[in-house]
Amino acid sequence: MDKNIIISLRNISKRWEHKEVLTDINFDVRRGDFIAITGPNGGGKTTLLRILLRLLKPTEGTVTYFHDGVPVDNLSIGYLPQKNLIDSKFPIDVEEVIASGLIGEKLSKDEVRTRVGEVTRLMGLESHSRASIGNLSGGQLQRALLGRAIISRPKLLVLDEPLSYVDKRFEHYIYDLVAELSKTTTLLLVSHEMSTIAGMANRHLIIDHSLTECHSAHHHVHYECDDEDCACC
Repeated sequence: MDKNIIISLRNISKRWEHKEVLTDINFDVRRGDFIAITGPNGGGKTTLLRILLRLLKPTEGTVTYFHDGVPVDNLSIGYLPQKNLIDSKFPIDVEEVIASGLIGEKLSKDEVRTRVGEVTRLMGLESHSRASIGNLSGGQLQRALLGRAIISRPKLLVLDEPLSYVDKRFEHYIYDLVAELSKTTTLLLVSHEMSTIAGMANRHLIIDHSLTECHSAHHHVHYECDDEDCACC
């Protein structure tokens, strides 16, 4: 058993009311990977991430977590979902959103307060720290959710369209942040904005109901979001 494997997906399929969303997906996530995932809308990218995170059961197949080659029940994972999966009417403020990423962590109240303050500043949300999420712009909410994903300093970080809704200035900031995180954190990142992300990643997966891994020598993925086949170049 490869001790660098932290997640193994085998023979994953998912059907919704007789519609095949994912078919026979097999791949491993290894410690230190930076995996860039792309594919057409409706191709199953988010469904695959939710299965990988055990938020959704596959119709067939298995998801196994490992620590040093031994199967385990849980991993330290940070997750940034798509914004449209969040109920903006839920009565919670920015600091509470960010702090919720520490649920289950054994930290003192002072440590929690310190870390929440650090991440709030990192996300540029100091002036909105007590604002209800219902009063945030799309980009501000996205930053709060990113803060929640990274605050526990997870071993694996899963980002589903992290650039959604953010402005160009913060988009470049996220590129820098992701590049820094990739030095110490295993990353899975779904994005249609692949030009910059692809240059950082060491693996590229294309999800269109099935999985294709691009083995381009210089890690550049070009994906056309129409009926044409995706291409590695």
